[in-house]
Amino acid sequence: MLNDKITVMVLPRDRGEVRQLSIPIRLLWTIGVCGVCFVLVNMFLLADYFDQRVDRARMAKLIDENAMLSEQYTALEETIDILQNDYGVLVSKEEAIRDIFDLPAIDSETRMLGIGGPTDPDLASATPATATAMEISAEVDKLLRLSGFERERYQEIYDKLQEKRDLLDHTPSIMPTRGYFSRGYGYKNDPFTGFRQFHPGLDIANKTGTPILATADGKVISARINGGLGKMIVIDHGYGYKTRYGHLSAYKVKVGQRVKRGNIIADMGNTGYSTGPHLHYEVIKNGKAVNAYKYIINKK
Repeated sequence: MLNDKITVMVLPRDRGEVRQLSIPIRLLWTIGVCGVCFVLVNMFLLADYFDQRVDRARMAKLIDENAMLSEQYTALEETIDILQNDYGVLVSKEEAIRDIFDLPAIDSETRMLGIGGPTDPDLASATPATATAMEISAEVDKLLRLSGFERERYQEIYDKLQEKRDLLDHTPSIMPTRGYFSRGYGYKNDPFTGFRQFHPGLDIANKTGTPILATADGKVISARINGGLGKMIVIDHGYGYKTRYGHLSAYKVKVGQRVKRGNIIADMGNTGYSTGPHLHYEVIKNGKAVNAYKYIINKK
């Protein structure tokens, strides 16, 4: 069939000579196949050309993005270095505070929270950019955990110091009045009998009406006449501390009232078993009278 021919007759308009053209079918097939191949080759070349242009544009974009990410990674690494320095300063200050206030230290193993160990197995097979990202992510996670731990430790210190402050606020520590010491704590000669007797407090002499101060924060639990002490006030400070003030001339507080260190609670007097205007002052710790003189930091 390929050896056959197609005859084409050309008829002129002016009735000229009729021409006849014979074309082999094989030639037509060859021309057709070549035409199809030409079109396909051109389509492939065009597609490849556009793919290359797209790939070049994508590559240029990726290069730009990679450069930007590299800058961001560098900035992050610098930020992490600063944060690590700041964390080290915080730890140093925390340790100093613990040492000053005699709080228990945190050992290094507990502080590190078990952070460390072998490298992530995925890191070895990762691309440089991915490996950098993984390392930065691990450092950020580590800093977050350490900072959370440190925040809890500072809260612990704050709570402990608050307890200590509260204890200090409720511990007798100042002169209860102005005047001079006329009799101390311990076995002293009784001014009336002359015999040695145990004196559980301090006597501070001054003129009648001299203000008497609360020596620590607390609550007034008694304001009444009590035999030899005459008009007397007792303040409960908590933490096992109480203070007693005797020989008063007038009350400035009432039972149940809360007072702060330095508040005026009474006036000095000469009531009860007394040879002259003065204050009888006691510090009682856990139910037992102790030397009140040792609880006065402003003796002058």
